[in-house]
Amino acid sequence: MTRVRTPARAGTQIARLGRAIAAHGTVRPARRGRQPAYPEPVRSPAPTAAGRTWPLYAGGFLGPFGGAMVSPMLPELRDALHTTLTVAAGSLSAYLIPFSSIMLVSGTLAERWGRRRTVRLAYLVSALGSLACALASGTWMFMSGRAVQGIANAFTTPVLVATISDLVPERQLGRALGRYGSMQSAGVAFAPFVGGLAAAVQWRLAFAASLLAALVLAALPPPETSPPAAVRRSGSRWRSLLNPRLALACAIAVLLYFGWLGTTVLVALLAADRFGLGPDARGLVVAVFGLAGVTAGARLGRGLDRLGARAYGMAGGLVLGATGMLIAVTGSLALLVALIAVSGAGSIAGRVTVNSLAVRSTPANRSGATSLALAWQFLGGALAPVLLLPVYRGDPRLALVGAGIAAVAAAGILAVAPARLLPAGAKAAEPDVAGSAPGLA
Repeated sequence: MTRVRTPARAGTQIARLGRAIAAHGTVRPARRGRQPAYPEPVRSPAPTAAGRTWPLYAGGFLGPFGGAMVSPMLPELRDALHTTLTVAAGSLSAYLIPFSSIMLVSGTLAERWGRRRTVRLAYLVSALGSLACALASGTWMFMSGRAVQGIANAFTTPVLVATISDLVPERQLGRALGRYGSMQSAGVAFAPFVGGLAAAVQWRLAFAASLLAALVLAALPPPETSPPAAVRRSGSRWRSLLNPRLALACAIAVLLYFGWLGTTVLVALLAADRFGLGPDARGLVVAVFGLAGVTAGARLGRGLDRLGARAYGMAGGLVLGATGMLIAVTGSLALLVALIAVSGAGSIAGRVTVNSLAVRSTPANRSGATSLALAWQFLGGALAPVLLLPVYRGDPRLALVGAGIAAVAAAGILAVAPARLLPAGAKAAEPDVAGSAPGLA
């Protein structure tokens, strides 16, 4: 029997469609033979977006800060936990190993559960981890708290990057990612300073501060900008990550972070071996990496908006590589500090490039793409000391040149990458299908 669509029924369906469009943005028609297109993410005007994104940038500070703040308090941890310095230093690995491992899947899981709910819960779990560390009287409880912190922050970092990319206008994405990168650099730069100040009074205060910050951010979760549930159920989130654009972002991430972290580690050793600096002075020298990013992040990010991912990423890789090679031969402490500052700026450009390539590679699963690229980034960072320190013992210059070559190789890959794998710029076309970019389907 033929079903007759009454005017009342048709009116109800039109009203539902209107409410869906108002809630989630403009729905693009699907191309023939493809899955239904998902609604374009809602992008707020600049003034509104600014008011909604500052908690996202603050969250970018908390992750690196939580990981690095134990570095200057290792002797105090050794005494308070009744353990050895080696075990106390393991608190860094207790945070970073779960953090980088869970990052492989955290973004995609967040898209499934909902970004807002995931980030709020992650901050609350991070607060519990900080509380465990602050109250710890033994090694087991402290290490468990550090692991909980790492797991929780693995669910915030990629989601924050993806949400920023949805909220800001496309033409301002580079500046926004640069500002986020500068906050991450601030976390890295100030964590040893704040941790050292807390250790001078009571090391548990550092974890109390981290606890309070997590609770404040939990009260300010990001808006829900991911595709609605009905769209998220169509297709496979995991399969959408198998695309050449994301593969390119992961390859660039490995090489750039290998070059940057390798240079950072080797500079700390070089400052002692070549210039005879003590631990305090070495810490200040290394902090220049982060401080350069803090002061120039947003301005450097504008370069992506103006130049596009290829030219901007190549410039960042070449600068990072060249400074590493020049550090290898410099005999002036002042020149060393200047080169470190330039290298820090290059690292921000590299980080912005990787995040931009990742979030644009898979619009249906931005958080998953970002978390996967970040996992590969941390793999590059983990490989750098393992591969470069043995070389440094034989020839410090060769080790620094090796770190520089990795960054230059990233620039070379960007130079020869097919144009279809790179966004053309601020107005680059977004994929029409979940996980499918123009020219890649």
